Amino acid sequence: MNEFKQKYGPWALITGASSGIGMEFARQIAEKGLNLVLVARREDRLKTLAEELRGKHSIDVKIIGADLSGDDFLPILKKATSNLEIGLLINNAGLTTTGTVIDNTLEDELNLLHVNCRAPLMLAHEFGKQMRDRKRGGMIFLGSLLSFASVPYWANYAASKSYDLMLAEGLAAEMKEHNVDVLALCPGFVRTEFAEFAKLNDLMAMNVQPVVSLALRKLGKSRAAIPGIMNKLNALSTRLQPRFLNSLIFGLVVRPTQKLNH
Repeated sequence: MNEFKQKYGPWALITGASSGIGMEFARQIAEKGLNLVLVARREDRLKTLAEELRGKHSIDVKIIGADLSGDDFLPILKKATSNLEIGLLINNAGLTTTGTVIDNTLEDELNLLHVNCRAPLMLAHEFGKQMRDRKRGGMIFLGSLLSFASVPYWANYAASKSYDLMLAEGLAAEMKEHNVDVLALCPGFVRTEFAEFAKLNDLMAMNVQPVVSLALRKLGKSRAAIPGIMNKLNALSTRLQPRFLNSLIFGLVVRPTQKLNH
């Protein structure tokens, strides 16, 4: 048994696995020999991915159609995984809104918080207890380069990703004595459906494969991972500049995208 599987297997649960970073996590974790629980709203995509990974890697794959913005998703996941040993949790699912907060619907902004903040907390609480009792396991939270600054026109999204980063780093300290590793992955723009939705310039984006590969390499070695040299420099700059200047700079970058979307 390889070291990664021994530490984080035999099952990994990945939210938002139907596309983008979540799908790439599924592919790279499958290569390491772990069985997968794939969670997303789009079950048809999960079925296609599950067939691909079963055939290619001879692993077990379970799919769960669930909406993490709803009140009833956790009992569904608990029932579906009651006889499985989840050793790795990938809190990847996320929503975004764009534009000014008061011009978006309150329902959309609350759904964003439910998926980006409430659901990762609930899943970490549920499966983290199991990992603590087994004295092994790992969790990865999807933060963002925007975790490090307030961002006009993506204000609620950036705030939610700051929460994910702070929660992951705090949990990493709490869980260390139990041999459970926790990491916040904080990418910049990545070539995914999210980037297409936000109409981001493709030249600004990274490919998804190295982003996920870095997270899996850094798990257990760091509390946060920022893919890409420019993203690392940008994150560092947010620590050195006044917060109002960070907000101004990010706002200048994001504002053209919100104009395109409205």
